[in-house]
Amino acid sequence: MVSPPRPHLPIRPLWLCRTCAAPWPCATARLTLLREYADDPVALLVYLGGLLHDAAGQLHTLNPHDAPEPAQLFDRFLGWAVPRRSP
Repeated sequence: MVSPPRPHLPIRPLWLCRTCAAPWPCATARLTLLREYADDPVALLVYLGGLLHDAAGQLHTLNPHDAPEPAQLFDRFLGWAVPRRSP
């Protein structure tokens, strides 16, 4: 019997994926979130914005001298989900 695939969820306060240990949201989590929020991309951005807020505080608390920069966190949590406009 094959067990079902494990969801790619974050380990808090480290913000690493429970399944693949990549920085969360990992590639699989991103694809899953895009699929789950396909009909409401604004809700996805609101959700990710809340997680970005949580992660920024938790990662800074863990390591205040070497926490990710705000721009890095933006790219990690929101940048990939913001629709790109064609020039």
